[in-house]
Amino acid sequence: MLVFILAESALEVIPQEIWGHPSVKSYQERREKPLRKLFLDRSYHHAAMLKISNAEKRGRPDIAYMNLLTVLGSPLNLEGFMETYVHTVDDHVIRIKPLTRLPRNYDRFISLMEQLFEKNQVPETGEPLLTLRKETLPQLLQSLRPDHIVAFTRLGKPKNVEKTVSTLTDFNRPAVLIGGFPHGHLSRTNFQLADENICVDSEMLDSWIVSGRIIYEYERAMNLPDKRLQKGKE
Repeated sequence: MLVFILAESALEVIPQEIWGHPSVKSYQERREKPLRKLFLDRSYHHAAMLKISNAEKRGRPDIAYMNLLTVLGSPLNLEGFMETYVHTVDDHVIRIKPLTRLPRNYDRFISLMEQLFEKNQVPETGEPLLTLRKETLPQLLQSLRPDHIVAFTRLGKPKNVEKTVSTLTDFNRPAVLIGGFPHGHLSRTNFQLADENICVDSEMLDSWIVSGRIIYEYERAMNLPDKRLQKGKE
């Protein structure tokens, strides 16, 4: 079972300190929702974000969206061999049921996330597919109890994806951490959580590219592509 965690993701509601900025006010008028329910997005709030701390890592919910489309649509997930979590920059954790199908439209995804952050689960009644709670990354890992943790980071030891992932299948419950932010690095606290910190390329790659390669190599290591093809012949 592979535990996939998108860490410190740039996914958060608009912080109150910039509610008065003109770009935020105009965005609220277009969306016709209370500011406390709207998501921070650099595409709309760049000027306002110049006033907030750690701005280079914030306001990119599209990164979580692209990663989740890649991860949840993978054969590894469809076969039930992975768990998916999103940890956010302000220490919330989203737990995602494996068979959840996200909207294929980005605006609808944002509306879904806004609903989740307001109600703490989606759907609001019945069996939830997405749940949200306040939780740090160390607390999440303590509850998940992985037997090996690998963080993929530019500050890590150079090692290609295939060699890194080939050893993960030796563990019963390995976890991989990938940053869900546009720039910067994992915080020192979260960086130190990993048993291994690995850099897989000489250049910075989009996180969803790294996610896809990790998952595919894990599928290969457990011979899943051939097993699925054989199942299709039966």
